[in-house]
Order: sequence, then C-alpha cells, then structure tokens
Amino acid sequence: MTTTAEPTAQQIPTLIHLAALTHLEGQIRAAKTIQELQFLSVNETRRLVPYEQAFLLSSAGQQDEAYRVLNAASVAVVDRDAPMIVWLEQAVQALHQAGAASEQPMVVTEDLLPSSLRSGWREFVKGHVFWCPLQHPDETLLGVWWFERDFPWQENDVAIVHRLAGSYAYAWKALSKKERKWSKTIKKPAWWLFPAALVAALCFPIRISAVAPVKVMATDPVVVSAPIDGVIADVLVHPNQMVQAGTALFRYEDTNLRNQFLVAEKQLTVARAEHSQAIQAGFGDPQRKADVPLKDAEVDLRQTELNYAKEMLDQVEVIAPQSGLLLYSDKADWIGRPVTVGERIMEVADPKRIELRIDLPVADAIVLKEGAEALVFLNALALESFPATITHASYNAEVLPGDIIAYRVTAQLTQPDPRIRIGWQGTAKVYGEQGPLAYLLLRRPLTALRQWVGW
Repeated sequence: MTTTAEPTAQQIPTLIHLAALTHLEGQIRAAKTIQELQFLSVNETRRLVPYEQAFLLSSAGQQDEAYRVLNAASVAVVDRDAPMIVWLEQAVQALHQAGAASEQPMVVTEDLLPSSLRSGWREFVKGHVFWCPLQHPDETLLGVWWFERDFPWQENDVAIVHRLAGSYAYAWKALSKKERKWSKTIKKPAWWLFPAALVAALCFPIRISAVAPVKVMATDPVVVSAPIDGVIADVLVHPNQMVQAGTALFRYEDTNLRNQFLVAEKQLTVARAEHSQAIQAGFGDPQRKADVPLKDAEVDLRQTELNYAKEMLDQVEVIAPQSGLLLYSDKADWIGRPVTVGERIMEVADPKRIELRIDLPVADAIVLKEGAEALVFLNALALESFPATITHASYNAEVLPGDIIAYRVTAQLTQPDPRIRIGWQGTAKVYGEQGPLAYLLLRRPLTALRQWVGW
C-alpha cells in the first residue's frame, strides 16, 4: 500500500506561484501574434509579481531610434499624446543615452534622470520603479519593461521578472521570424503579381466621364424684347409668376410720346383747316387753286405723323405674347432703365417644358455624341440623382462668367419630374466612350505634358 505526501502549509504558496508561472508560460507559448504577446507581458505578469502599472517600450530593434510605448497595463489603446506617455518615452531614451540603464534588471531612481525630467518623475511616477530588459539569448534587445508599485522591490520579485523576461523575449523573437518568413514567402515567388495587377487595373475598360455644372432651362421660351426706345417706368408683374396671354408686363415712360401724339394731332387739325381754306379760295382765285394739291399732301403727311405717334403710344404698355411662366431678373433692375429696340428683357416659358444646360469646361472635355448618358445631381434635391440624355453639344467653346471656357451641352431628362423647376442648378456627370482606367487617371497630366513639350 502506497501513501501520498500532502504539501505542508509553507509549501502551498510556493506551489501556487509555480502553477501560475507554468500557466503564464503556457500562454506565452500559445500567443499567435506579437501584439498578443505584448498585451500579455504587461497585463498577465501581475499574476506572479504585484505592481500598480507596467509599460512595454521598444526601439524597433534600432539602438539609435527613440523608444516608443507599445503597451500599458489595463489600457486597450495607448494615447501617444498623453503627457505621461511623452515623458516616459523621453525618460527611457535619456537613460539609454546616458548609459544609466544597463541590460540587467535594476531599480530606477529619480537621481538617474537628467534635471529637465525630474519634475515629471515627481508628477507621474508613484512609488518604486523597476526596469527590466527583454533580451534574447543571442543578445538582441527587443524591448524593456517599466514597472511601478508602492512598496520596494524584493529579490524574489526580481528573479521572477527576469525569468519571465527571458520567456517573453524568446517568444517575441520566434514570432518575429515567423512573420518575416511569411512576408518573404509572399514577396519572393509572387513579386511580379503586384505590377501585373496594377497594369491589369489600369487597362480595365470603363466609361470615360466628366463632371460639369448644370442648370435647368426652359425649352424654346418666347422672348419679350423692347418694342421701342425709351425708359421703363414700371414693371407690373413679379418674376417667376404665371401670366396669361395679353397680361400687361411693363410700361414705358410716356410723357414724350403722349406730347408727340398731341402735337401731331394739332398739326393735323391745322393742316386740314389750311386745306379747306385753299379749296374755298380756289373758287375765286385760280392761283390759290394751285395750292390745293400741296395742302392735300401736307394733310396726308400730318396724318402719317399722327398714326406713327399713336402707334408708338400704343406700345407704351407691353403685354404677354402667350401664357406661361414669366422669367426675368428683378423689378429693381429694370425700373428707370433706358432700353433700345430689340433688347431682351423677359421670357415667357412653359414650366412643363424644360431642358438641361451643361457647361463642360474645355479642360474636362470628352467625346460626346447625341444620345450619350448623363447623371444629374441637383442642389435642391441633394439626395437624388436624375438620368438624362445628351441631345446636343456645341462645336465651339464659349467664354462663360468667371472667364471659364466651356462647351454648351444640352440634355433632356429621361423621366420628367414635376418637382424640378426652371432655374435650379447642380452638377452633371456626363459619360463618353469607353476607355482604359489609365486614360481617365492620366488624361490631365498627359494633356499638360503634350502642351508643355509641344508633341
């Protein structure tokens, strides 16, 4: 019969620490990435060694590079702009440059820091600091630990931390080699795939497109122009109102025209009186009879002048030639303004008959044909798009306001929408012929290069 010796009360804490150490080293070996290993190093180490805070720093394997905080205990993401992190990186770098920090575990005190960083020590450090490098057996320094706690560090704690540092460093180096090996296996046999994929993407056929401003215009509006020379006295209808045929739109200043009509009327009366007098006098005086044809012609002249004055007076008030929506800028722009015959003042349009005017800049010009597709985005309906069809594209470019040279392109909505109003503006994307993606990306640089080289 065999008996099993039970652990004594003094042996139980040792066995617990041994089990914790075994479990932690098992977690270290099971880590699949360097990030997972680094997280374990600052959070799970406290299972064996008590501390309030721990930081893991590394110089990316280069001795001359600044140390950076990679992980902190109980923190998911390190804020690199935090004052505590900035000071800690400066302190660790200063310790290395001064040679105060060796490659062996050691207790760090305020006296080891330069005077410029000692105020930060009193502000950020709480208690006793222990420094421990993570060094691989091949003497590669992968990183350092920075531990803080309220009570001094004992020899048994130092021994445990040193043991764990070796385990972490060994696993860190192994995972680094694995990642480098994986990257090499990708690069060596398949290095040509990246330029091949880039060339294939640049040759991928797409529809060449360009973006240009668009405005909703009326289709074949009736122009209301100035019938006579004069000064506009009043505009009777506000802009963007529906009017009926025969509605008075605006009125001229009629003082001169009315006076001219009255003068012509009086002159006609005088001419008729002189004509009658010449006829009566001609019965007794043959010489006066010869003046009758002259007086008759003068009556006709005065009648013509009166008719002309009346015709001009009748045009003082301009009426709408047809029913529709009245389009012009503003009443204040026209009241008191002199105009000449034929000058465009207003337009009367059918609000249901609209078209799209696209101003395609010369720099973005593409080959457009009748029937080409376009997609319109209006500012007033920002969440919607409207398909359209190109109906006409001008051959010659025009200078638009803002000294922009552009082609005038006309389009029609594929599906009429009653919400769209004349005068709305937005952006249109017009589609041309198909071409490689490289042409779309390099079109402007190639154009600029050809203009500069002259080729």
